[in-house]
Amino acid sequence: MIKLRLKRYGKKREVSYRIVAMDARVRRDGRPLEELGFYNPRTDEVRLSVPAIMKRLEQGAQPTDTVRRILERAEVLKPAYVGATAGATKE
Repeated sequence: MIKLRLKRYGKKREVSYRIVAMDARVRRDGRPLEELGFYNPRTDEVRLSVPAIMKRLEQGAQPTDTVRRILERAEVLKPAYVGATAGATKE
Protein backbone atom coordinates (compact mmCIF):
# COMPACT_ATOMS: atom_id res chain seq x y z
CA MET A 1 0.00 0.00 0.00
CA ILE A 2 1.22 3.52 -0.81
CA LYS A 3 1.28 6.03 2.06
CA LEU A 4 1.67 9.80 2.05
CA ARG A 5 3.95 10.47 4.99
CA LEU A 6 6.72 12.66 6.39
CA LYS A 7 10.40 12.06 5.71
CA ARG A 8 12.67 13.74 8.24
CA TYR A 9 15.76 15.70 7.24
CA GLY A 10 17.85 18.57 8.60
CA LYS A 11 20.23 19.05 11.50
CA LYS A 12 19.64 18.11 15.13
CA ARG A 13 17.05 20.40 16.72
CA GLU A 14 16.47 22.03 13.32
CA VAL A 15 14.26 19.39 11.79
CA SER A 16 12.24 19.76 8.59
CA TYR A 17 10.13 17.24 6.75
CA ARG A 18 9.38 16.34 3.17
CA ILE A 19 5.93 15.03 2.33
CA VAL A 20 6.51 11.94 0.23
CA ALA A 21 4.69 8.98 -1.32
CA MET A 22 6.26 5.72 -0.11
CA ASP A 23 5.46 2.06 0.17
CA ALA A 24 4.19 1.43 3.71
CA ARG A 25 6.83 -1.25 4.31
CA VAL A 26 9.82 1.04 3.65
CA ARG A 27 11.66 2.66 6.58
CA ARG A 28 10.95 6.32 7.42
CA ASP A 29 13.99 7.78 5.67
CA GLY A 30 14.06 5.28 2.82
CA ARG A 31 13.80 6.03 -0.86
CA PRO A 32 10.44 7.67 -1.76
CA LEU A 33 8.41 7.00 -4.87
CA GLU A 34 7.78 10.74 -5.25
CA GLU A 35 8.35 13.94 -3.25
CA LEU A 36 5.11 15.90 -2.93
CA GLY A 37 5.89 18.80 -0.64
CA PHE A 38 7.74 20.32 2.28
CA TYR A 39 6.81 21.07 5.91
CA ASN A 40 8.81 23.04 8.47
CA PRO A 41 7.19 22.76 11.93
CA ARG A 42 9.38 25.50 13.43
CA THR A 43 8.09 28.19 11.07
CA ASP A 44 4.85 26.45 9.96
CA GLU A 45 5.98 26.80 6.35
CA VAL A 46 4.20 24.42 3.99
CA ARG A 47 4.82 23.99 0.25
CA LEU A 48 2.69 21.43 -1.56
CA SER A 49 2.47 20.08 -5.09
CA VAL A 50 -1.33 19.87 -5.12
CA PRO A 51 -1.76 18.20 -8.56
CA ALA A 52 0.72 15.45 -7.61
CA ILE A 53 -0.95 14.93 -4.22
CA MET A 54 -4.42 14.68 -5.77
CA LYS A 55 -3.10 12.21 -8.36
CA ARG A 56 -1.67 9.97 -5.61
CA LEU A 57 -4.90 10.17 -3.56
CA GLU A 58 -6.96 9.19 -6.64
CA GLN A 59 -4.66 6.19 -7.09
CA GLY A 60 -5.54 5.04 -3.56
CA ALA A 61 -2.67 6.39 -1.45
CA GLN A 62 -3.52 6.81 2.24
CA PRO A 63 -2.16 9.84 4.15
CA THR A 64 -0.92 9.41 7.71
CA ASP A 65 -2.74 11.35 10.45
CA THR A 66 -0.15 14.13 10.51
CA VAL A 67 -0.11 14.54 6.73
CA ARG A 68 -3.92 14.51 6.70
CA ARG A 69 -3.96 17.42 9.18
CA ILE A 70 -1.43 19.35 7.08
CA LEU A 71 -3.52 18.82 3.93
CA GLU A 72 -6.74 19.83 5.72
CA ARG A 73 -5.11 23.01 7.04
CA ALA A 74 -3.91 23.84 3.49
CA GLU A 75 -7.48 23.13 2.26
CA VAL A 76 -6.36 20.38 -0.10
CA LEU A 77 -8.63 17.92 1.74
CA LYS A 78 -11.93 18.62 3.42
CA PRO A 79 -11.96 17.93 7.18
CA ALA A 80 -13.47 14.54 7.98
CA TYR A 81 -15.86 15.89 10.65
CA VAL A 82 -17.61 18.45 8.37
CA GLY A 83 -19.63 15.86 6.45
CA ALA A 84 -20.70 14.04 9.63
CA THR A 85 -22.26 17.10 11.27
CA ALA A 86 -23.69 18.82 8.16
CA GLY A 87 -27.02 16.97 8.21
CA ALA A 88 -27.60 17.15 11.97
CA THR A 89 -30.19 19.66 13.17
CA LYS A 90 -31.60 20.45 16.60
CA GLU A 91 -35.32 20.49 17.09
